[in-house]
Formats: sequence, structure tokens, C-alpha cells
Amino acid sequence: MAATTPRNEVLLLASGDLRLAANQDCWPAQQAMEAQLTAALARQGYAVRRAHAYDPEKRHGFLDSQKMGLEVFRGLDPEQPLIVAESVWQYSHHVLAGLTTHRGPILTVANWSGQWPGLVGMLNLNGCLTKAGVQYSTLWSEDFTDEFFEQGLQQWLTTGKIEHDHSHVRSLGQVQLPAAEEEQGRAFGRRLRRDKAIMGVFDEGCMGMYNAIVPDELLHATGLFKERLSQATLYAAMRTVADQEARQVLDWLLNKGMTFKWGSDEATELTEAQTLEQCKMYVAAVRLADEFGCATIGIQYQQGLKDLTVASDLVEGLLNNQDRPPVYAADGRELYAGQALPHFNEVDECAGLDALVTYGLWQQLGLSGETTLHDLRWGQSFDAGQGEEFVWVFLISGAAPPAHFEGGYRGASSERQPPMYFRLGGGSLKGVSRPGHIVWSRVYVQDNQLHCDLGVGQAVQLPEAETQRRWQETTPQWPIMHATLKGVSRDQMMARHKANHIQVVYAADEAQAHQACRIKAAALAEMGLQVHFCGDVAGLETRTPARTAELAAL
Repeated sequence: MAATTPRNEVLLLASGDLRLAANQDCWPAQQAMEAQLTAALARQGYAVRRAHAYDPEKRHGFLDSQKMGLEVFRGLDPEQPLIVAESVWQYSHHVLAGLTTHRGPILTVANWSGQWPGLVGMLNLNGCLTKAGVQYSTLWSEDFTDEFFEQGLQQWLTTGKIEHDHSHVRSLGQVQLPAAEEEQGRAFGRRLRRDKAIMGVFDEGCMGMYNAIVPDELLHATGLFKERLSQATLYAAMRTVADQEARQVLDWLLNKGMTFKWGSDEATELTEAQTLEQCKMYVAAVRLADEFGCATIGIQYQQGLKDLTVASDLVEGLLNNQDRPPVYAADGRELYAGQALPHFNEVDECAGLDALVTYGLWQQLGLSGETTLHDLRWGQSFDAGQGEEFVWVFLISGAAPPAHFEGGYRGASSERQPPMYFRLGGGSLKGVSRPGHIVWSRVYVQDNQLHCDLGVGQAVQLPEAETQRRWQETTPQWPIMHATLKGVSRDQMMARHKANHIQVVYAADEAQAHQACRIKAAALAEMGLQVHFCGDVAGLETRTPARTAELAAL
């Protein structure tokens, strides 16, 4: 086969969703993106051969299963240059198996658009490839004519790889923390490893996110151990929650001033019955977490539960809030009274580890520990009052706590999740994140080790019209954070980030954000993670040779 492969030909694959409606709705955007990418390659003297055809019966041209992906890869030249082009959310396992044995240069590409989560899908695939040890390059562009993209593409076509700017990254081993902060963080890490904690996982492996599964032997070294639970168990427990208990949860939320945008059409609108079903899920989740002694839990939902019941997203946001509706055990105990029960959306275990550490450490530091992951969805430059800068759109279907929102519960609303993804409905927990200083982070697996990138930034306030515009460019039913990252450019973030998700937590002021970031780095290092500061984190000094040797001996 290799002998007959044209020299200047590049293979193109498009991994898609597992859900037919999503693939059909998003296909026109993928077609437009592929046309732009094909034109860019033609300008470099290369032809594109699509490795799989458009399916007229399905009405889309995506790889929509792992089975299909394997069948397509069996017919490809394993030495040929290959591009995985994404303008939509995709399930990485559709292509991961084939990419693990592909010997030719691999490039992942996404269009810089918020319409469908193509950037999110590409970042997830990048994280999966990183964990799997597959060599790849990555690029992104708004229209595939800009200098950054064309130079990167030329470099990949010529050399088989792209060199991105990582000058914003400093590993913990290269710097020295203030001694008192380092000891404070390491003491927290030692306690967690000694006392141990349980991570409740309601079915592992959501939406092909191989990168979101932490191997047990790596997790155990941090002090966390999985309790593998079934979403069927959660659904069964929901059936035991009384209607009156669900009504009490809803009344509590209404009394807090939360808004529910109810209608009457179950297929397209949020209904009160759907919200009450979510209230039952909330009660059931808390009770199961208590039964199994979980310090953090993650619900998959996107597969399995989506065919049985309403979305889990309202539940997830409530669990991540300290001020939340009370839940009682059969013996009358209030469960996790006055505390959040950190929830990691889409059973992203990397985020679960991060959330548990963040929540506990922030409480020890006397800070508000409510935390959430978001999708690194999209962004554009904007002048938010301090000159034009790049403002990210952090967006997630669930898990954002009302404590993050302007106005708290009074600034929160619940809207029906898009039918394309959520056939049986259920509401989100929507709000605009309040302005303030944040610490951001991401735990990931690379070279069979746990790593964490972390830095500081700000949630900024944008004019209402700009917020609405950004919502309409993405998913208006979901909670949003307008974020700037200190000392990290758009392209540096995209080149470095090894996941679709990013973890965020607030600090009271800028100095506190930097300090908490440093202490968290020490805690994670004590738990065995390889820690890397990204951007302008203050208070870091170049490490002396003596201290480097001392740490190596620990």
C-alpha cells in the first residue's frame, strides 16, 4: 500500500459524537471547516484524502463508534501523514485505538469557534494521546489563513512535528517556594496520604475520555481509592426518594431566589416534573456517598443514565456548594452538614482528585473552597477595563456552584438542557461567575505519572451584551466564567493543556491567589504529582543546587 500512496497526500479523519442527533446537527460546521483546511493544505501543495465517506443514511460523515474507527484504520497506510480534524465534541476512543499504532505524523486540528465544542474535543483527544504515549502535533485556527496556522502547518508537513512556545512553564523542581508555605502544603499532602479518602465513581469512562481515567496504582499513591459504583444503583436509589423529599429540595431552592424556566413541552422545555426528578437524584447521590464513605463523587450521565432519566447537571452544581438543600439519612442525621460534596463532572477522575485537594486545602487556609471544572470552550480578545486582553469562555453543562455566581442563588437559573444531547431533559444550574482572582489547574497523566499544571488568573466582568453574545456563540443554557490567565497566552494555553477541562477556585485577592497556588503546588508534590507552574505566579525563586539535592533525597 505504501508504494502506491501519493507523496503529497494527507489523510483526514473526523471523530464525532456517539449520539446521532449531535452528529447530524453539527455536520454542516464540520464540512465548512474541512473545506477551509483542504484549501490551506492545497496552498502548501498537498492534497487531502478523506479516510471515511459521508453516510447518506446517517446524514453525516463522522466516525461515530470505536468499531467504525478500527474498520477505517485497517485500510490506511500506517506511514502516511494523518490529520484528525475537529469542529465538534468528539469521543476520543473512536480514533484512539488506530492512532496508537499509526507510525506516520499525526496532527490534531480544531477550528477556533465556540459554536460547537470542537476546541474542547481536540483538547480531550490531545489529553488521551498524551496519556497513551502517542506522539502528535496540534494546531487551531479561525479561518486557516493566519500566519500562526500556516507556519505551523508548513513545519508539520516538512518535519512531521510542530514546536510550540512553552516558555511560560516552570516545573516545581526548578523553583524554590517560601519555606513556611512549602511546609504547610506538604503537611496537608502528608495527612491526605496518611488518612486516605474514597472517590465514588458512578461508572467509569465517560464519552471516550480515556484521559479522565486515573490508573488505580497512580491514584493509590496519592491517598485516594476508588469506590466503583453503578449509575444503575443511583437510578434505583432515586426510586426510593419520596415525592415530599424532592419537593422540599425544590422549595428550598425557590426560597433562595433561584429561577426555573419551566414550560409544558417535555421534549423541548424544562418542566417542573423534570426538576423534581433532579431533586430526587440529588438526595439519592448524597445518601449513596454517605453510605460508601465518599469524600468526592462523579456521575457519568452522558451515557447510560441519559436514556433513563433527566440530566445530572443541577445535582452536580448543588453538590459543589456548601450552602445547599439539606439531605437526611434514614436515622435523621443531616449528611455532610454545612459542607460541599465535591463533584467531578463527567466522572473526570483527574478533576476529582484536584477538586478534593482544592476544597480541603482551601478550607484549611480559611478560604471558600467551592470549586468546579469548566470546559476550556473558546475565547476572544476584549477590553474589560484594563486594556484589550484575551478573555476565555469557560463553560460547563454542570458542576458550577452558585457560590461562584454573581448574586449566588438569586443570580442562578435552571434551563432545559439541549435536546440534541439530553433527550429526557432536566435543567442546568446557570449563572455568570462573579469577578475575582482565581487559581486554575489541571491534573493529567503523562509517561505513566500524574502531573498538574497550575497558575493564577481572574474571572472578569464583561458588559451584559458581550456576555449574551458569548453565550449565543456557545451554549446559552450553561454556566459561564469570563477568565483571563496571568502570563499565559491563548496559543501557549492551547499548546500545553492536556485536557478538555480546567479546574477553578476563587481567592479573596491577588496576593492570596498566588500564595494559595504555591501552597497547593507543595501539597500536590507531596502526594507524588509532578507539578508545573504556568504563567506569572509570584514568589517563586530559582532553586539552589543544595535544595534540589535535598528534595531529590526525600
